[in-house]
Amino acid sequence: MRKIKLHWQILIAIVLAAIAGSITGTEASFLGVTFVQIYDFVGTLFMNALRMIIVPLIMSSIIVGIANLGSGSDLGRLGGKTLLYYAFTSTLAILIGLFFVNLMAPGLAGGVPVGDQLNLTLDGDAVASAVASVEGRGSGDIVQIFLRMIPTNIVAAAAEGQMLGLIFFSLVFGFFMSQIPSKQSEALLTLWRGISETMMKITMWIMTFAPYGVFGLVAETVAATGFSAFRPMLLFFITVILALAAHTFIALPLILKYVAKVHPSRHFRAMAPAMLTAFSSASSSATLPLTMECVEKNAGVSERTTSFVLPLGATINMDGTALYECVAAIFLAQAYGLELSFVTQFTIVLVALLTSIGVAGIPAASLVAITVILTAIGLPVEAIGLLLVTDRVLDMCRSAVNIFSDSCGAVVIAKSEKETGILEGV
Repeated sequence: MRKIKLHWQILIAIVLAAIAGSITGTEASFLGVTFVQIYDFVGTLFMNALRMIIVPLIMSSIIVGIANLGSGSDLGRLGGKTLLYYAFTSTLAILIGLFFVNLMAPGLAGGVPVGDQLNLTLDGDAVASAVASVEGRGSGDIVQIFLRMIPTNIVAAAAEGQMLGLIFFSLVFGFFMSQIPSKQSEALLTLWRGISETMMKITMWIMTFAPYGVFGLVAETVAATGFSAFRPMLLFFITVILALAAHTFIALPLILKYVAKVHPSRHFRAMAPAMLTAFSSASSSATLPLTMECVEKNAGVSERTTSFVLPLGATINMDGTALYECVAAIFLAQAYGLELSFVTQFTIVLVALLTSIGVAGIPAASLVAITVILTAIGLPVEAIGLLLVTDRVLDMCRSAVNIFSDSCGAVVIAKSEKETGILEGV
């Protein structure tokens, strides 16, 4: 199995899980233990491993990304333009995802939540807690969202899953880490970069067990519900694809045409090798060297702009990921039958924007960030197990979107810096 690429392993696991779940049902047992209990054990073990890495992965990625901006002088004109572009396009991507998931409502079938079809259940206490977290709120609750961003105890915030506060602390820590004397700053950056790279390795190691986790999660669902789960998941898949396509082929080209004053089709041709590589590898970070080459040699952006904008973008600009997180969280909320108020959807937009900053550009890392959003709106994180069914293909698509947005940012910023020769002859 190790000689087969991970996405094929996961696909094989899904097929085998569907067969196994349909054969065993909920009653079959082995040595007094039902197969459903075995499936649940395997799936829960995998989910616990993902939850284990949330705090160090998010913290280290954000701190390193912000610290890499450098000293205050580097956070001037070029840094300001870059951050403004990334914040704008990520927010735009999330709003596009919000529009499509509300329009298509993949978590509903004829106005009825599909939770039963997906084997998603909440006990009485969980229902009360989830409903209390999303209902009866007014616009004044937006203030509470920002108050929760500043925790009184950062250790307690991490232990209790208060990720908004943890993200804010990481942003502030990363910024001021670059303001202290270089000797101490470099030591801290080396430490956090080491933690970040270690967490990426651990994430990739955990993902090697994804086929087993997917098998347990899918087999348990099929055993309990049959094949009724596949229709809602197909509609969810289509919703994400349509939203990603709208962002890639409508929103970003409009920015290129009317802000950068370049022809979008030329930029697509220039970035085709990098986009195809990102699609096949499902990793925007691994594609970074090729992205930089395409932007510099094919699109004609200067090395100065390319070397500043793209490495930063590979860390903190994840348009496709942010869009996916938003759609996935609202899809699951719909499936549970929870009415999401404006305030709650605003919370999802804000948390998706902030967590997309801290998502490492490696396969399936966004699953970790989705747990943060589910926690923020009061839903059990176990629900993301379903997302693994379609995650690999969607991960490939959103990785391509991520690097295309980065490259558009490099062109926009290069044009604002009065660079010439951009996308000429492409």
